Amino acid sequence: MKPGLLLIGGATDRMMARFNAEFTVHPLKDIDDLAGFLAEHGPEITAVATNGHDGVKPQIMEGLPNLKVISCYGVGYDAVDTATCAERGIIVSHTPGVLNDDVANTALLLILAAARNLVFNDQYVRQGRWVKDGNTPLTRSPEGKVFGILGLGRIGERIAEKLAQFNGKVVYHSRNKKNNVAYEYYDDLTKMARDCDYLIVITPGGAATNKLVNREVIEALGPSGTLINVARGTVVDETEMVAALQDGRLGWAGLDVFEDEPKVPEALFSLDNVTLLPHVASATVETRQAMGDLVCDNLSAFLKDGSVLTSVPETAHL
Repeated sequence: MKPGLLLIGGATDRMMARFNAEFTVHPLKDIDDLAGFLAEHGPEITAVATNGHDGVKPQIMEGLPNLKVISCYGVGYDAVDTATCAERGIIVSHTPGVLNDDVANTALLLILAAARNLVFNDQYVRQGRWVKDGNTPLTRSPEGKVFGILGLGRIGERIAEKLAQFNGKVVYHSRNKKNNVAYEYYDDLTKMARDCDYLIVITPGGAATNKLVNREVIEALGPSGTLINVARGTVVDETEMVAALQDGRLGWAGLDVFEDEPKVPEALFSLDNVTLLPHVASATVETRQAMGDLVCDNLSAFLKDGSVLTSVPETAHL
């Protein structure tokens, strides 16, 4: 008898073929009575496949007494209670590494879009205004600027490497200084924001980073600064950011993530100094396939010997 797998969120045909080969799969979307399902089938479930947005709700975890492994589709896993998992001996895996390049590319995309006013200029042409109103105002070059990275993990380092093409200076802020990089370290985020032209947010979400980019940081970045967020919407105080973009205390923003996705503050829609993406930094065919493969590889490895390939740090000791 195959072990039970609870599938939270979607999965590609490629992933489903592998899930079905090794597990009895129970898609959450097909369960009408969750409490009833957990009461009847909860003990059969030993694995969960989920994603960084949906995670695993506490009431679901409580109803899975024999849960042993959670395989998360995405590098972010703040929607999974890893502390409880560690206490219960549940290994949590995620998909780091395989999405570094495309997330870093998206950060550069947003930098260029903000600097060269891409959205406004595109609309200007489409609306026939070039013929009617003449040339658009000059934009700004990202060349030689100071780029501050908030969170110099795997993706942050890849962003820094790609920023070399702009011939600027890269600095960073994180919980601890990294001894294996040459970039200047700031232990004070506000001071770094004050010294930067661009602040690039790529730190994990969760309680520890909630609204880390607050009013003080936003105002330090200032009217000539640009905020880029390819991390989690919760890392930025969204209300303060919107107000600062509206009244000019913050110059520009390029945003792939928001606090209450898929809801986006409507006040941003009419602003020319903002570029908005629907959380698509890793959303390429190639990267999403690699992520799906790694979700499956982690589950297959667990079935083989009780380990996973890419555990989150909180459960790496299990």
